[in-house]
Amino acid sequence: MTIDWSSVFIPAVGLAEIILRGSIMYLGLFAILRFVSRRQAGNFGPADLLVIVLIADAAQNGLGKEYSSVTEGLVLVLTIVAWEYIIDWLRYRFPTLRPILAAPPITLVEGGKLKTTNLEHEMIPEEDLRSQLREKGVLSYDEVRLARLEGDGRLSVIRM
Repeated sequence: MTIDWSSVFIPAVGLAEIILRGSIMYLGLFAILRFVSRRQAGNFGPADLLVIVLIADAAQNGLGKEYSSVTEGLVLVLTIVAWEYIIDWLRYRFPTLRPILAAPPITLVEGGKLKTTNLEHEMIPEEDLRSQLREKGVLSYDEVRLARLEGDGRLSVIRM
């Protein structure tokens, strides 16, 4: 029952390569999720969901010896968290980047009228919208002044 301490803490892959791979994966998946239908993410924003999935995978790989050392797994997790922080900071600090880094809200119902082109663009079946409106206590479009699909996938509703 011996432990090879060098294989536990000494990376078999260069740390720069791990950071580069983590950065490429995070930014690539961020770009993909940014332009995919927001309704898929539920109450989590796409970036939040991405971070949860990547951290879970990176941590699992580090623990399961997919990488040769725990250090590699930790560096990958830190790289992913760093990109999440950087993108949040950029979005906060530079308002001109917000449309690129976060999806803008899309109006689905305005003044009691359904915006079918926006519904089609987001590929949301009308029955799904009706279901979400019912969850908010709205039975008909006539009761809605404004309903928007927010950038994080939530539906916000202002009643008449």
